[in-house]
Amino acid sequence: MAQQVQGVIARAKGEPVRIETIVVPDPGPGEAVVKVQACGVCHTDLHYREGGINDDFPFLLGHEAAGVVESVGDGVTEVAPGDFVILNWRAVCGQCRACLRGRPQYCFATHNAKQKMTLTDGTELSPALGIGAFAEKTLVAAGQCTKVDPAASPAAAGLLGCGVMAGIGAAINTGNVGRGDSVAVIGCGGVGNAAVVGARLAGAAKIIAVDIDDKKLETAKSLGATHTVNSRSADPVEAIRELTDGNGADVVIEAVGRPETYEQAFYARDLAGTVVLVGVPTPEMRIDLPLLDVFGRGGALKSSWYGDCLPSRDFPMLIDLYQQGRLDLDAFVTETIALEDVEKAFERMHHGDVLRSVVVL
Repeated sequence: MAQQVQGVIARAKGEPVRIETIVVPDPGPGEAVVKVQACGVCHTDLHYREGGINDDFPFLLGHEAAGVVESVGDGVTEVAPGDFVILNWRAVCGQCRACLRGRPQYCFATHNAKQKMTLTDGTELSPALGIGAFAEKTLVAAGQCTKVDPAASPAAAGLLGCGVMAGIGAAINTGNVGRGDSVAVIGCGGVGNAAVVGARLAGAAKIIAVDIDDKKLETAKSLGATHTVNSRSADPVEAIRELTDGNGADVVIEAVGRPETYEQAFYARDLAGTVVLVGVPTPEMRIDLPLLDVFGRGGALKSSWYGDCLPSRDFPMLIDLYQQGRLDLDAFVTETIALEDVEKAFERMHHGDVLRSVVVL
């Protein structure tokens, strides 16, 4: 029987979000209903509200979440009612050319629940990244549920569902940071600081954090950065070179998503070094680099989508590290809030004084 619960809805571009009653249907084949326990407030949710993703309003926001499976539909074997899960937006198909080549992290046919959640008048909702977790309960594809240790804090665990995984994965999976490498991270918000953590986990010898905000740089230092550069007062390319014996970093992770910072990342890497773009650009942005420099500097220019993660592999491993005290996910939780405080959390993002506000239900 369908259930009515409270959720955070973006009705129109730029309008403040509101809490409304939504209808969550019983799970169909391959689907699951999850009782949400915590959901991080991510910039992507703000992009949805601002019409920066698409214009399929109204949106049910929220996607960086953890909770407990309440019920499952026919044919579901991955999870069962009572399982503690992190929700992901990469439910791999297992049948596309990427999956069949043993590269499911690049699945070309990821999927969401087939049924739609609605408002009480029948208006269909577009769930953010196919999840819609700023709600007491949500309907997802069962493959979007990744079972992990239930002893983990939901507020911390849920952050692996998007931003923290994107940053850690940018370093470990996409950048292939190795022991003894030098790494620079440009942009030290939630994703950038997660990249700092990923570089530390991978054994980087030198981790250079770059930002225009000293508070963010202090946070980066507490999470493992060995050096910091305020790019308001210093040229980041020159500073990174000075800190790497004039060579540039082995891996430079751009976590801003702007042409200016991408160019800085390009020139701040060592010859044959790697640039990883994990910051999300907007559609109109362009870069202009001399093709001879692209050729002559060698190395690799990569983009990192969701940290090139495979949730079934990466989430349990990272939760294990968290439980062992080797990965401080709690450090990313700046504050816990209620559903009705999501709009205020969006306002706080503009001040740059939070890594994550987390809705706890």
